[in-house]
Amino acid sequence: MALRSAAWYAGDDRNAYIHRAWMRRGVPDKAFERPQIAIANTASDLTPCNAHLGEVAQSVKNGIYEAGGIPLELPVVSLGETNVRPTAMLWRNMAAMATEEMLRANPIDAVVLLGGCDKTIPSLLMAAASVNLPALVVPGGPMLTGTFRGVPLGCGTDVWRLSEEVRAGTLSQADFLKSEQATIRSPGHCNTMGTASTMGLLAEALGTVLPGTAGTPAPDSRLKVAAHESGRLAVELVTAGRRPSDILTRASFHNAIITLAAIGGSTNAVVHLLAIAGRLGLDLTLDDFDRIGSQVPLLVDLAPAGRFLMEDFHRAGGLPAVLREVRDLLDPAGLTVTGRPLVDYLDDAPIWDTEVIRPRQEPLLTEGGIAVLRGNLAPSGAVVKPAAASAHLLQHRGRAVVFDSIEDFHARVDDPELDVDADSVMVLRGCGPKGYPGMPEVSNMPLPKKLLEKGVRDVVRICDGRMSGTAYGTVVLHVAPEAAAGGPLALVRNGDWIELDVPGRRLTLDVPDSELATRTPSTEAAAAYAAPQRGWQKLYVDHVMQADTGADLDFLTGSSGPEVGRESH
Repeated sequence: MALRSAAWYAGDDRNAYIHRAWMRRGVPDKAFERPQIAIANTASDLTPCNAHLGEVAQSVKNGIYEAGGIPLELPVVSLGETNVRPTAMLWRNMAAMATEEMLRANPIDAVVLLGGCDKTIPSLLMAAASVNLPALVVPGGPMLTGTFRGVPLGCGTDVWRLSEEVRAGTLSQADFLKSEQATIRSPGHCNTMGTASTMGLLAEALGTVLPGTAGTPAPDSRLKVAAHESGRLAVELVTAGRRPSDILTRASFHNAIITLAAIGGSTNAVVHLLAIAGRLGLDLTLDDFDRIGSQVPLLVDLAPAGRFLMEDFHRAGGLPAVLREVRDLLDPAGLTVTGRPLVDYLDDAPIWDTEVIRPRQEPLLTEGGIAVLRGNLAPSGAVVKPAAASAHLLQHRGRAVVFDSIEDFHARVDDPELDVDADSVMVLRGCGPKGYPGMPEVSNMPLPKKLLEKGVRDVVRICDGRMSGTAYGTVVLHVAPEAAAGGPLALVRNGDWIELDVPGRRLTLDVPDSELATRTPSTEAAAAYAAPQRGWQKLYVDHVMQADTGADLDFLTGSSGPEVGRESH
């Protein structure tokens, strides 16, 4: 077996001497003849959802040693969704690019990817797809369920819910703040079916996780067992020559889209899966999500679309139990990192709690997939998550109430004079990849206080940004092209009539084309957008693509491979 790392360590010339000498530090000679396995670790105290990954890494190391490999921990860029400003999504592509380059530049033969918080698993998979060295993911897992006054709390989802009740006057500020200490009970990422949970589960559906691992709670000792076995498997991947391009095929993305619908996963998964596919050169499109996933039943009763949380999901049978129910919809050609098809792992996968995971014949919703909308307001598409929306608003016509930026929104949303009612359509623009920049999670706009006080809890909202996977509501998001890229969203005016027809997959601005042709973006919208002049933000804005293709950078699409042409000395 020829090792890639031998290009650094084999031989008796000066360069091999340098590489070995600086890495030796007590390592015996034979260590340089064994597979060198990197552990790309996104652990960081500033990424609280990933802070426990150092412990997980130790279990991975033990497995690598046991299988005859040499583990090498490699800290990589970490993105904490709750802390990073202006939005973690601005840095996803940078994290992917930096990880890709470090994997390519170093003497390694395979990599184990440790992620958890929202952008970490997508960025790691984008990097692995680009460099195409043998790789697998160990998801960090969700936190345990916290409770407040005897009621379970879904982190993220209940923040949105409780904060609205404070604004509505039905919950005191003091009680709201008391719940803060109960929300985060243990290590791990959000315990709802938010983006972190979704991407961990989709990484397994894609075939990049040891089957049966994703969704294991972070404090659960079984996660360390899976991490140990993943370390062993990483060494096997080198021997077998099994690479991401062998696993991440059209079949695996088909299975991921089926999974996304069946679990009621985050809309953010759409931009992440599109970006990962783009790194492989696969022709995955926005319409594939509707074509493959729209008729799939929603089987998982988890917040934000349902009642339960990720600890319940794992107890009830987890992802294998869900996939067994929709096995006939999966592509049997989709492989896993073990070399066996995903469907091979579903024979013994019973549902242990049919309240949490519904049987196929008793779904939570008959159609749980992401709906893709098109029309003169979203020529390149927009998405909506019907499972998290209000049924009575899925077909709606209302007058636009327009906000030119998130700052404009915050300044005016609670103005008693704001011309808004329960039938209005709230429009927020300037929040796309270029316009913000970075496409923040602001699409689930808080409702105006005057509506909350009247008992209104949902209206149609439209935005070119994203929303948290923990959020809910009738929110049309990822509108493309975005306003800052010349999309029609920039031309909407207060009082324009907008029609939403989710069953018909339409999003229409009821303004004649002849009139739209004469309109120009408002001066307020133009003033809110200031193109960055330096650093990563300038590079990002100059090269970021639109949401309908994954919001990656245009020069990063397509795999570059693991080869390095020059020696360093």
